[in-house]
Amino acid sequence: MKKLVAYITTGYPDKAFTVDLALALAEAGVDTLELGIPFSDPVADGPVIESANLKALQKGFRIADLFEVSRSIAPAIDTLWMGYFNPFYHKGMETFIAEAKASGVNGFIIPDLPYEEAQAYKPMIEEAGLNLIDFIAPTDTPERIAMIARDAKKFLYLVAYAGITGSGQSEELSEVIAQIRKQTQTPVYVGFGVNPDTAKEKAKGVDGVIVGSAFVKILLDEDRSLTERIEAVSQMAKVIKEKINE
Repeated sequence: MKKLVAYITTGYPDKAFTVDLALALAEAGVDTLELGIPFSDPVADGPVIESANLKALQKGFRIADLFEVSRSIAPAIDTLWMGYFNPFYHKGMETFIAEAKASGVNGFIIPDLPYEEAQAYKPMIEEAGLNLIDFIAPTDTPERIAMIARDAKKFLYLVAYAGITGSGQSEELSEVIAQIRKQTQTPVYVGFGVNPDTAKEKAKGVDGVIVGSAFVKILLDEDRSLTERIEAVSQMAKVIKEKINE
Protein backbone atom coordinates (compact mmCIF):
# COMPACT_ATOMS: atom_id res chain seq x y z
CA MET A 1 0.00 0.00 0.00
CA LYS A 2 1.55 3.29 -1.10
CA LYS A 3 1.53 6.08 1.44
CA LEU A 4 0.00 9.55 1.34
CA VAL A 5 1.65 12.47 3.12
CA ALA A 6 -0.42 15.65 3.46
CA TYR A 7 0.95 19.13 4.10
CA ILE A 8 -1.23 21.72 5.85
CA THR A 9 -0.34 25.17 7.18
CA THR A 10 -0.55 25.41 10.96
CA GLY A 11 -2.83 28.13 12.25
CA TYR A 12 -4.66 28.91 9.03
CA PRO A 13 -7.37 29.92 9.36
CA ASP A 14 -7.00 29.18 13.10
CA LYS A 15 -5.66 26.61 15.57
CA ALA A 16 -8.93 24.77 16.12
CA PHE A 17 -9.40 24.35 12.37
CA THR A 18 -5.88 22.92 12.07
CA VAL A 19 -6.70 20.26 14.67
CA ASP A 20 -10.08 19.42 13.11
CA LEU A 21 -8.55 19.18 9.63
CA ALA A 22 -5.67 16.99 10.78
CA LEU A 23 -8.02 14.55 12.51
CA ALA A 24 -10.27 14.45 9.44
CA LEU A 25 -7.27 13.70 7.21
CA ALA A 26 -6.30 10.82 9.50
CA GLU A 27 -9.78 9.38 9.03
CA ALA A 28 -9.54 9.94 5.26
CA GLY A 29 -6.52 7.66 4.99
CA VAL A 30 -3.61 10.10 5.17
CA ASP A 31 -0.62 8.23 6.58
CA THR A 32 1.64 11.11 7.60
CA LEU A 33 0.89 14.77 8.26
CA GLU A 34 3.32 17.58 7.53
CA LEU A 35 2.39 20.39 9.89
CA GLY A 36 3.75 23.45 8.13
CA ILE A 37 5.37 26.15 10.24
CA PRO A 38 4.33 29.54 8.80
CA PHE A 39 7.32 31.59 7.66
CA SER A 40 7.59 34.89 5.82
CA ASP A 41 9.96 33.63 3.10
CA PRO A 42 9.13 30.00 2.23
CA VAL A 43 11.68 29.74 -0.59
CA ALA A 44 10.77 26.22 -1.78
CA ASP A 45 7.05 26.90 -1.89
CA GLY A 46 4.92 28.42 -4.60
CA PRO A 47 2.30 31.18 -4.29
CA VAL A 48 -0.44 28.94 -2.84
CA ILE A 49 1.48 27.79 0.23
CA GLU A 50 3.22 31.16 0.52
CA SER A 51 -0.19 32.84 0.73
CA ALA A 52 -1.35 30.49 3.48
CA ASN A 53 1.90 31.11 5.37
CA LEU A 54 1.44 34.87 5.24
CA LYS A 55 -2.24 34.69 6.23
CA ALA A 56 -1.37 32.55 9.25
CA LEU A 57 1.32 35.03 10.30
CA GLN A 58 -1.08 37.95 9.84
CA LYS A 59 -3.53 36.16 12.14
CA GLY A 60 -0.84 36.08 14.81
CA PHE A 61 0.69 32.61 14.50
CA ARG A 62 3.41 31.88 17.05
CA ILE A 63 5.65 28.83 17.43
CA ALA A 64 3.86 28.11 20.71
CA ASP A 65 0.72 27.52 18.61
CA LEU A 66 2.53 24.77 16.71
CA PHE A 67 3.47 23.06 19.96
CA GLU A 68 -0.08 23.42 21.30
CA VAL A 69 -1.95 21.98 18.32
CA SER A 70 0.58 19.17 17.91
CA ARG A 71 -0.39 17.77 21.30
CA SER A 72 -3.90 17.21 19.96
CA ILE A 73 -2.85 15.98 16.52
CA ALA A 74 0.21 13.76 16.93
CA PRO A 75 -1.50 11.04 19.01
CA ALA A 76 -3.93 10.48 16.11
CA ILE A 77 -1.62 10.58 13.07
CA ASP A 78 2.09 10.24 12.29
CA THR A 79 3.19 13.89 12.38
CA LEU A 80 6.24 15.77 11.14
CA TRP A 81 6.97 19.48 11.47
CA MET A 82 7.81 21.05 8.12
CA GLY A 83 9.48 24.45 8.26
CA TYR A 84 12.39 26.59 7.21
CA PHE A 85 15.54 26.65 9.26
CA ASN A 86 15.18 30.16 10.67
CA PRO A 87 12.60 29.23 13.36
CA PHE A 88 14.59 26.12 14.34
CA TYR A 89 17.75 28.22 14.66
CA HIS A 90 16.01 31.06 16.49
CA LYS A 91 14.23 28.87 19.05
CA GLY A 92 17.00 26.30 19.22
CA MET A 93 16.97 22.76 17.89
CA GLU A 94 16.99 21.48 21.46
CA THR A 95 13.67 23.23 22.11
CA PHE A 96 12.07 21.73 19.00
CA ILE A 97 13.35 18.27 19.88
CA ALA A 98 12.00 18.51 23.44
CA GLU A 99 8.61 19.78 22.27
CA ALA A 100 8.38 17.15 19.54
CA LYS A 101 8.99 14.38 22.04
CA ALA A 102 6.49 15.87 24.49
CA SER A 103 3.74 16.01 21.86
CA GLY A 104 4.50 12.78 19.99
CA VAL A 105 5.75 14.44 16.79
CA ASN A 106 8.16 12.12 14.96
CA GLY A 107 10.56 14.46 13.23
CA PHE A 108 11.31 17.40 11.00
CA ILE A 109 11.36 18.41 7.33
CA ILE A 110 13.58 21.46 6.76
CA PRO A 111 13.88 22.15 3.02
CA ASP A 112 16.46 24.94 3.22
CA LEU A 113 18.86 23.01 5.45
CA PRO A 114 21.40 21.41 3.09
CA TYR A 115 22.46 17.83 3.73
CA GLU A 116 25.98 18.88 4.71
CA GLU A 117 24.80 21.45 7.26
CA ALA A 118 22.17 19.05 8.60
CA GLN A 119 24.93 16.76 9.86
CA ALA A 120 25.50 19.17 12.75
CA TYR A 121 21.96 18.46 13.99
CA LYS A 122 21.19 14.91 12.88
CA PRO A 123 22.93 13.14 15.79
CA MET A 124 20.94 14.99 18.47
CA ILE A 125 17.70 14.50 16.51
CA GLU A 126 18.26 10.78 16.04
CA GLU A 127 19.44 10.29 19.63
CA ALA A 128 16.02 11.60 20.67
CA GLY A 129 14.36 8.95 18.51
CA LEU A 130 13.23 11.49 15.91
CA ASN A 131 13.82 11.77 12.17
CA LEU A 132 15.24 14.48 9.94
CA ILE A 133 13.95 13.87 6.43
CA ASP A 134 16.51 14.08 3.61
CA PHE A 135 15.82 15.50 0.16
CA ILE A 136 17.01 14.24 -3.22
CA ALA A 137 16.52 16.25 -6.41
CA PRO A 138 16.54 15.03 -10.03
CA THR A 139 19.58 17.27 -10.59
CA ASP A 140 21.69 15.45 -7.97
CA THR A 141 24.65 13.43 -9.21
CA PRO A 142 24.82 9.66 -8.58
CA GLU A 143 27.57 10.33 -6.04
CA ARG A 144 25.43 12.81 -4.12
CA ILE A 145 22.40 10.51 -4.27
CA ALA A 146 24.51 7.72 -2.78
CA MET A 147 25.79 9.98 0.00
CA ILE A 148 22.31 11.19 1.00
CA ALA A 149 20.47 7.90 0.56
CA ARG A 150 22.82 5.70 2.56
CA ASP A 151 21.86 7.04 5.98
CA ALA A 152 18.32 8.24 5.24
CA LYS A 153 15.68 7.47 7.85
CA LYS A 154 11.86 7.11 7.71
CA PHE A 155 11.59 8.17 4.04
CA LEU A 156 13.46 10.06 1.36
CA TYR A 157 11.75 13.14 -0.04
CA LEU A 158 12.26 13.01 -3.81
CA VAL A 159 11.63 16.42 -5.32
CA ALA A 160 9.75 15.86 -8.58
CA TYR A 161 11.41 18.78 -10.36
CA ALA A 162 13.80 21.67 -9.82
CA GLY A 163 11.56 24.56 -8.81
CA ILE A 164 8.87 25.49 -6.31
CA THR A 165 5.86 23.58 -5.06
CA GLY A 166 2.65 23.76 -7.02
CA SER A 167 4.13 24.85 -10.34
CA GLY A 168 2.96 21.74 -12.17
CA GLN A 169 6.25 20.86 -13.82
CA SER A 170 7.41 17.29 -14.33
CA GLU A 171 10.63 15.42 -14.97
CA GLU A 172 11.49 11.81 -15.74
CA LEU A 173 12.43 10.32 -12.38
CA SER A 174 12.99 6.63 -13.15
CA GLU A 175 16.77 6.95 -13.36
CA VAL A 176 16.98 8.88 -10.10
CA ILE A 177 14.72 6.33 -8.39
CA ALA A 178 16.91 3.50 -9.68
CA GLN A 179 20.00 5.24 -8.27
CA ILE A 180 18.30 5.60 -4.89
CA ARG A 181 17.19 1.94 -4.83
CA LYS A 182 20.81 0.86 -5.31
CA GLN A 183 21.75 2.58 -2.05
CA THR A 184 18.95 2.08 0.43
CA GLN A 185 15.79 0.23 1.40
CA THR A 186 14.38 3.44 2.90
CA PRO A 187 11.02 4.31 1.30
CA VAL A 188 11.00 6.99 -1.39
CA TYR A 189 8.15 9.50 -1.50
CA VAL A 190 7.75 11.99 -4.33
CA GLY A 191 6.58 15.55 -3.74
CA PHE A 192 5.96 18.74 -5.76
CA GLY A 193 3.14 18.86 -8.28
CA VAL A 194 1.08 15.96 -6.90
CA ASN A 195 -2.70 16.38 -7.25
CA PRO A 196 -5.64 14.14 -8.23
CA ASP A 197 -4.76 14.44 -11.93
CA THR A 198 -1.04 13.64 -11.56
CA ALA A 199 -1.00 11.33 -8.51
CA LYS A 200 -1.16 8.00 -10.34
CA GLU A 201 1.70 8.91 -12.69
CA LYS A 202 3.80 10.51 -9.94
CA ALA A 203 3.45 7.41 -7.76
CA LYS A 204 5.09 5.11 -10.32
CA GLY A 205 8.19 3.49 -8.92
CA VAL A 206 7.96 5.13 -5.50
CA ASP A 207 6.48 4.22 -2.13
CA GLY A 208 4.33 7.27 -1.55
CA VAL A 209 3.44 10.81 -2.53
CA ILE A 210 3.48 14.15 -0.72
CA VAL A 211 0.65 16.59 -1.41
CA GLY A 212 0.64 20.21 -0.31
CA SER A 213 -0.48 22.91 -2.74
CA ALA A 214 -3.52 20.96 -3.96
CA PHE A 215 -4.85 20.78 -0.39
CA VAL A 216 -3.87 24.30 0.64
CA LYS A 217 -5.58 25.77 -2.43
CA ILE A 218 -8.87 24.47 -1.02
CA LEU A 219 -8.07 25.88 2.42
CA LEU A 220 -7.62 29.33 0.86
CA ASP A 221 -11.08 29.24 -0.73
CA GLU A 222 -12.95 31.60 1.58
CA ASP A 223 -16.16 31.15 -0.41
CA ARG A 224 -16.46 27.77 1.33
CA SER A 225 -17.31 27.36 4.99
CA LEU A 226 -14.70 25.82 7.27
CA THR A 227 -16.67 22.59 7.33
CA GLU A 228 -16.87 22.53 3.53
CA ARG A 229 -13.12 23.04 3.27
CA ILE A 230 -12.43 20.12 5.58
CA GLU A 231 -14.84 17.93 3.64
CA ALA A 232 -13.30 18.91 0.29
CA VAL A 233 -9.71 18.29 1.42
CA SER A 234 -10.69 14.96 2.99
CA GLN A 235 -12.43 13.87 -0.20
CA MET A 236 -9.40 14.85 -2.29
CA ALA A 237 -7.17 12.85 0.05
CA LYS A 238 -9.35 9.78 -0.43
CA VAL A 239 -9.22 10.18 -4.22
CA ILE A 240 -5.43 10.56 -4.27
CA LYS A 241 -4.95 7.58 -1.93
CA GLU A 242 -7.07 5.44 -4.27
CA LYS A 243 -5.27 6.63 -7.40
CA ILE A 244 -1.76 5.94 -6.13
CA ASN A 245 -2.81 2.42 -5.20
CA GLU A 246 -4.64 1.47 -8.41
